[in-house]
Amino acid sequence: MKPIRRAGRTQVRPARPMLSVVDPDAELLTRLRAGEEQAFIHLVQRYHDPMLRLATSFVPSAAVAEEVVQDTWLAVLRGLERFEGRSSLKTWLFRILVNRARTTGTREQRSVPVADPEPAVDPERFGPTGGWSDPPEHWIEAAEARMEAGKLADRVRAWIDELPGRQREVVLLRDVEGMTSDEVCSVLELTEVNQRVLLHRGRSRLRQLLENEFGEVR
Repeated sequence: MKPIRRAGRTQVRPARPMLSVVDPDAELLTRLRAGEEQAFIHLVQRYHDPMLRLATSFVPSAAVAEEVVQDTWLAVLRGLERFEGRSSLKTWLFRILVNRARTTGTREQRSVPVADPEPAVDPERFGPTGGWSDPPEHWIEAAEARMEAGKLADRVRAWIDELPGRQREVVLLRDVEGMTSDEVCSVLELTEVNQRVLLHRGRSRLRQLLENEFGEVR
């Protein structure tokens, strides 16, 4: 309880409760620490493909990306007992992956600085938080009339792969893997401002590609 002094008297105000992050992998982590082999298999099944997608943003080939991911899994097994739970298990995994990928020495060759070329679309079409102020309404329904959903997903995936390196990493983690901005900043060692700019520019490029493909639907 926190005392409040007001007009010669003291009132007591309840302290705000501490907020904690709920780790969706907490139960899996408990099983891992208990030495359950099947838990590690489940962990690999859950995150191997997303980790491989991210690794390709740092290295020049799929083969090297696979090596980075395998090295990451070995590091996870060796370091599990030292994991203190200060972040989610997923964030910890991806941070290890990024650190391993950076040791290949290829990251600087494949990265694009935050100050990259002009935005793909007019910045006025976005709000102050980076969301669309002028969203492509009902484009999904229109697209499904012209292309099967699976084919559309393949196209979007290909477009993401074509984004500049840092934009691709941020878009993958935020929009594909569903990480929060704080988690992405932690994994990629970005400031919040840089993360927001990269996400905005990556999304704007994808927006333009969608409009080029399907036209602007109103």
